[in-house]
Amino acid sequence: MARMNTPEKGPSLFRKWLIAARPWSFPASTMPVIFGASLAVVVGGARLNPPLFAAALAAMMILHGAANMLSDVFDYRRGLDTRVTPVSGAVIRGWLTDRQVFGGAIALFAAGIILGLFLAWRTNGILLIIGAAGVLIGAGYTLLKVHALGDAAVFLNFGILGGLGSWIVQTRSFSWIPVVWTVPMALLVIAILHANNWADAAADERCGVRTFAAVLGDKGSLRYYAFLLFGSQILLIVFVALPLRNFGWPGLPWPCLITLAALPEALMLWGRAKRRHHPVAPLDFAVLDGATAAYNLHFGLLEIAGLWIAYWGRIS
Repeated sequence: MARMNTPEKGPSLFRKWLIAARPWSFPASTMPVIFGASLAVVVGGARLNPPLFAAALAAMMILHGAANMLSDVFDYRRGLDTRVTPVSGAVIRGWLTDRQVFGGAIALFAAGIILGLFLAWRTNGILLIIGAAGVLIGAGYTLLKVHALGDAAVFLNFGILGGLGSWIVQTRSFSWIPVVWTVPMALLVIAILHANNWADAAADERCGVRTFAAVLGDKGSLRYYAFLLFGSQILLIVFVALPLRNFGWPGLPWPCLITLAALPEALMLWGRAKRRHHPVAPLDFAVLDGATAAYNLHFGLLEIAGLWIAYWGRIS
């Protein structure tokens, strides 16, 4: 008896919205939050408040998801998204309309703002300023990207502001320590975006979008990528080696040098970038942003592990 072919079942509504939010990109924004909370305990002497930490982490993921959705909508409407890739959102796949995703982005921004207001009420009003800046940058990211300011936007939102906000949630006070010490992670977040924009520079310019990668050109982008990739390691070494104790500024705990274990991965990424025009390995460059995101995650986890190794060694 012949078997009847049944139509392939499409993704569930939950999966469609999950794809729209692109959660695989969240490590770029959550690493600074985890790092800021860890700094608050290890360096700032705070006692970790797990519920507030979870709330801060959730707020960052919600706002990141909202920014992803809004960016997808505007990229689709401007004609920047024309083909489906493994990391595409739900709009270009035809699973959700651009109007639906726009509405979802607004709902997530509202949820993130409410959670941010709660955190500011429980901790310190400075969070209102940090949160407002984060929301404005996230909502205006597409406009900033068009004018070659996307790198600055992610440096602030998914680096400096995330680390500082998380520190304030735990310590209830402002400090320049998380602002400065989150810079290496923030550079790697820029590296993820730059790898993507570098590969898409020509297509973006045809649609009237001039990213910083397009401004730099191909050779300039290669040098810039090297600065982001290796500058993060160099800065971390400097923070460990040069404590400014006369100014009341401690040195980053030396176990954070464990991030050097990820250096071979950075060298591998650098090799991929240099082979970008090699006819045998074009895919290496096409997926450079995803590989850079993985390196950012490994770097962040190692640095955070170094902080806690220092903490446990001190109290044992």
